[in-house]
Amino acid sequence: METAKSLFSYRPFWARRFGVAPFLPMSRKEMEALGWDSCDVILVTGDAYIDHPSFGMALVGRLLEAQGFRVGIISQPDWKSADAFRVLGQPNLYFGVTAGNMDSMVNRYTSDRKIRSDDAYTADAAPNKRPDRAVVAYSQRCREAYSGVNVVIGGIEASLRRIAHYDYWSDKVRRSVLADSKADMLLFGNAERALVALTHRLAAGESIANIRDLRGTAFMVPFGWKPGEDWTEIDSTQLEILGRVDPHPDPYAFASARQPDLAATNPALQPVRLVSKEERLAQRAAARAHTVLRIPAYEQVEKNPVLYAHASRMLHLESNPGNARAIVQAHGERDVCLNPPPIPLSTEELDRVYDMPYARAPHPTYGDAKIPAWEMIRFSINIMRGCFGGCTFCSITEHEGRIIQSRSEASILGEIEAIRDKTPGFTGVISDLGGPTANMYRLACKDPVIESACRRLSCVFPDICENMGTDHGPLVQLYRKARALPGIKKILISSGVRYDLALRSPEYVKELVAHHVGGYLKIAPEHTEAGPLNHMMKPGIGAYDRFKQMFERFSREAGKEQYLIPYFIAAHPGTTDEDMLNLALWLKHNKFRLDQVQTFLPTPMALATTMYHTERNPLKKVLRGGEPVPVVRAGRTRKLHKAFLRYHDPENWPLLRDALQAMGRADLIGNGKKHLIPSFQPAGTGRRFESAVPVGERRPPRPATRNTPDPRRPVKPSGPRGKRPR
Repeated sequence: METAKSLFSYRPFWARRFGVAPFLPMSRKEMEALGWDSCDVILVTGDAYIDHPSFGMALVGRLLEAQGFRVGIISQPDWKSADAFRVLGQPNLYFGVTAGNMDSMVNRYTSDRKIRSDDAYTADAAPNKRPDRAVVAYSQRCREAYSGVNVVIGGIEASLRRIAHYDYWSDKVRRSVLADSKADMLLFGNAERALVALTHRLAAGESIANIRDLRGTAFMVPFGWKPGEDWTEIDSTQLEILGRVDPHPDPYAFASARQPDLAATNPALQPVRLVSKEERLAQRAAARAHTVLRIPAYEQVEKNPVLYAHASRMLHLESNPGNARAIVQAHGERDVCLNPPPIPLSTEELDRVYDMPYARAPHPTYGDAKIPAWEMIRFSINIMRGCFGGCTFCSITEHEGRIIQSRSEASILGEIEAIRDKTPGFTGVISDLGGPTANMYRLACKDPVIESACRRLSCVFPDICENMGTDHGPLVQLYRKARALPGIKKILISSGVRYDLALRSPEYVKELVAHHVGGYLKIAPEHTEAGPLNHMMKPGIGAYDRFKQMFERFSREAGKEQYLIPYFIAAHPGTTDEDMLNLALWLKHNKFRLDQVQTFLPTPMALATTMYHTERNPLKKVLRGGEPVPVVRAGRTRKLHKAFLRYHDPENWPLLRDALQAMGRADLIGNGKKHLIPSFQPAGTGRRFESAVPVGERRPPRPATRNTPDPRRPVKPSGPRGKRPR
């Protein structure tokens, strides 16, 4: 993997003389108090401003401040007018726009497309403080406020919409967010490297239109543009070629994109020379570094689901910073150009990012208002980034990458002490030491050469890669040192544990169970059946069973009564009604009654979203007429799959009875232990699904009088009052 310029090796900008702001200013009054006449960069966010490294705008703002730039924040502006975007004046360099820590559509809508009643990233959880597709709305208002200003977009919403993508809420394929927002540049993934380099180059007078060589950036250029004459373009806009078949580079292949001439490869014309694996990989990497991969255009994927799946697969295969090629996708007469992903931060760089002088509190303008997201993370610590799990329904890998970036012990322990000494309300309990996954801290490929060449979509599916290190020793040592700090009573682990990895380290499981579980540990098997699990890229339920046995054994040894809380997904692509029935039977057999369940939500760019939209499997080579993926679209079927997860809820019983009878499993309806749901219906329950019964299958109406038997409910045998009939 190529080396990158150190994040903190740049010469600080002249404005560093103003020093560190207690909070990044949100008003002209705060700017004047700091001695500023203008901002170099203004960050616009859909979240409330909380000066803490878990919130993207605070991290980005403090990083740019450390580089010497004056950074202002516009938080949750009124997007209906450009006036709210003028409160800090015009930025000298650019507006940086993000929807916030969540995609604005995921934040505002449920998986059933209903508007949520609250917003965890807003003061007092007030809803409707951000627009739909906030990046587009904010960018347009920035342009309206100051024509000609540079606009740079980033964050998870922009990152996951960087090419043409299926949008669940409008049920259509939308253009890249670059095309809709008219932004000058998009930063995707963990964007610190690109952000710092871009800002310094703009400050040096370089035009943003000429900055085309930064990793982790996307921009729009005229159709057919290439970075240089020595670059090669691979046309992979079609699945097959009609007519005479010429050699065509396989976009899925690892081999070099350049095709050598016959003379150069003829053994008779050149001496035999043995080439080492390292040299061969280096040659291929050099070729890929000057290769552009053209994927199907927006106009193609909009109309052709198979080409959409093909484009999605190619994008995900080009996600390893060690071997990814640049990608272009036509949008009309222009191209969206994506440079390769950014080089991950080193431990030293990540430490400095998290060790900056955050106020670790919401901006004073919010007063005593409660911000749920802040209340949840105020006593938690992020110890790493990235995830190599590659779960198809999750966007962490697409956004943060699958190479784990870990902080040092000293940095993490220092943050625990800062929470202990500076955060009001701290009672001695750290609510989490984690990240995207609880137990991937310092895990990495055993061979950097193999890591830089790897094109697997997951390091743990279908099984844990033999080259993946699974030593949990550093994490165990971190736990022990953290809970030994003075003033620390308890350290909980609230991030999800990857249990198939944990099985490789019984020492870790014992440490976790004995000291870091507060009675319940959440875990995510997601399903029990092979079909859905294979389409999720999750391990089989057998791994969960083995972890459960280990968890219960160590709990007994510690003298504690503790429980696993499993999470499951309903209506995921690849799931049939029979799969959900089997999951419900498994839940009943194991005496689980789930309070909260999740229905699959297709989020932009996720592989499972591609399955949902195209009914094709991008985990395999995409072919015309390939095996279809079963997909649940109808509202009633989605409700049915969710109802199977809550088989114990009387509200779901009418829907489940209909489904079981239609599936030929009426034997599961009854009042015994072997039955899934009872044959009777408690009074006043089950009405919400009556309207969902198809026409022609309506049950008889409820009787008008109490004395008339209800044909929907079996007649109970009569007998002496207070006694049951024999």
